[in-house]
Amino acid sequence: MSRSDKANIRAQIEALRADIHAHDHRYYVLDDPVISDLAYDDLMRELQALEAAHPEYDSPDSPSRRVGGRPAAGFAPQTHRRPMLSLANAFSREEFMEFNRRVCERLAQAQVVYVAETKLDGLAINLTYESGVLVSAATRGDGEVGEDVTANIRTIGSVPLTLRQAPALLEVRGEVYLPHRGFEALNAQQLAQGGKPFANPRNAAAGSLRQLDPAVTRARPLTVYCYGVGACEGADVPPTHFELLNWLRELGCRVSPETARVDGVEAAIAYYAAMEARRPTLGYDIDGVVFKVDRLDWQAELGQVSRSPRWAVAFKFRPEERETRVLSIDVQVGRTGALTPVARLEPVVVGGVTVTNATLHNAEEIARKDVRVGDTVLVRRAGDVIPEVVSVVPAKRPSGTVPFVMPSTVPDQALQQQVQALIHFASRRAMDIEGLGDRLAEQLVREGLVSTPADLYGLSVEQLTALERLGEKSAENLAQAIDRSRRSTLPRVLFAVGISEVGETTARQLAQHFGTLDAIATATTEMLEQVPDIGPVVAGHIARFFADPEHLDLLQRLQVLGVTWPEIATAEKADAPLVGWTVVLTGALDSMNRDEAGDRLLALGAKVSGSVSKKTTLVVAGSDAGSKARKALELGIPLTDETGLLRLLEDPRGVAPELVPP
Repeated sequence: MSRSDKANIRAQIEALRADIHAHDHRYYVLDDPVISDLAYDDLMRELQALEAAHPEYDSPDSPSRRVGGRPAAGFAPQTHRRPMLSLANAFSREEFMEFNRRVCERLAQAQVVYVAETKLDGLAINLTYESGVLVSAATRGDGEVGEDVTANIRTIGSVPLTLRQAPALLEVRGEVYLPHRGFEALNAQQLAQGGKPFANPRNAAAGSLRQLDPAVTRARPLTVYCYGVGACEGADVPPTHFELLNWLRELGCRVSPETARVDGVEAAIAYYAAMEARRPTLGYDIDGVVFKVDRLDWQAELGQVSRSPRWAVAFKFRPEERETRVLSIDVQVGRTGALTPVARLEPVVVGGVTVTNATLHNAEEIARKDVRVGDTVLVRRAGDVIPEVVSVVPAKRPSGTVPFVMPSTVPDQALQQQVQALIHFASRRAMDIEGLGDRLAEQLVREGLVSTPADLYGLSVEQLTALERLGEKSAENLAQAIDRSRRSTLPRVLFAVGISEVGETTARQLAQHFGTLDAIATATTEMLEQVPDIGPVVAGHIARFFADPEHLDLLQRLQVLGVTWPEIATAEKADAPLVGWTVVLTGALDSMNRDEAGDRLLALGAKVSGSVSKKTTLVVAGSDAGSKARKALELGIPLTDETGLLRLLEDPRGVAPELVPP
């Protein structure tokens, strides 16, 4: 074949690809097709035939890639260049007004412009484009690391395989969802094939995206709306979120037409009310409205708390309520020993999910609502997630019912509490013992191998291998995971041991304030109340925990069995090398995650902040650092990379002068 023939074939392939991409955009994004499905299929077949005959012109951005490849053996982990944050919720007008008040106060503004977006009930996705070509896609996962679902994402027609005039690198954030019409068609197909119908569109979307065979995903009518950007290199991001969304549209991304700018809190509430009224007519599930501060520089100034931004909130709709009947009332034991009554219900679909159990919270709540076995009750999913009994329907109460009496104890109470404490101790945000799930935790306790979490560190591989349904390789992996968890941090240990009402954030604040476990254990309630966000109730819980000899024995045994955690330098320890420093971490790190880096900086006396201000000492910019790095440059704050961070952690006294001028 001559050079000119090859050039002609390549030009023909590229023209077909461009033509099909344009038709995809009109069909999936603009909802304005200009050719028939038959004509489109003819173009695709022509392209596939040419590509098959000339594999040397293969390209990852070809629309033929949507057909899908071979089934995958599993989903590999994929680290996001910038974390995918979760949103705080507001469930009432008052809570939303309080969010607005905090935003205005922190920005010193009387009124703020927000961008309002419908909160899709789907699956968050991160799409990575290099020079305009889709190279990978990952689920949200834990916000830092998701699952690689690139092959499946390529099969979704509304996901552009190429972007127009795109930067060198761009992470596009969006939501994969299943419209009502597609959901109904999918369930009809499931039933026709003798399968089980999906409970709701969200579950169907999540299950479809996580198919190991991309051909299965392709057969399901998924679509996507894009709502934000992660990392961006090679282009200046617009200064406002609303302009950012318009920019994504220009690049070829599908953005919700319902998105709008609203000026001030009253306009935001009016948008919320209008969208709640329109909710049944949209053709897809939403469970609220997301409000984001429009100006990106203000977003950066507001920063984040834990894993949620201070500049955005999900204002959730009032949860759907349904009637059902109470079949029985059981009592469960929590990790702290608290007894929780649970209503076993006649199955009922609430918000697209079949509910069979609902919490009754505590003895006082069940007495106040007077819920009895046999009652007809209203059930809702609090925040559209956790099922709860709202109230009894008195007119439908059968004769002969009796008030429920909360027992003071339940059978196997101590065992149940031990199991729940062990599950919490091993969880990812606590000691992070991979492989120790609910069933195995119960088995360890029932077999008498573990009575307190400290007993984990005395287990042998032989003991684990002897457990039913735990093979030799799984036992070895679990033993290694337990051993890895011996090296921990003070915040993780405080969270893991299960102090009532002490979550991750409070544990970190305690550690940063007091520095050592002994200092916390001996602190008075008055001293504990000096810690930010700790009031009399939580201070009382902490003081009572450390006054209990069993808890002190647990902590001592952990240390004897080799569990270690470094002290955290505090302001009182003036000899700590980084006391007085405020460090901001941004972007992705290769050698450790940001939580680990933060813990190590805390141990050296630094304060770790989520936002850049004039009081910031140093900003550490990992790969794909965004607005925080730019703000550091604008404010003249010293900036370093991961190499500088590692030098600082290894030799804080020696490196500090090189990083931060006096």
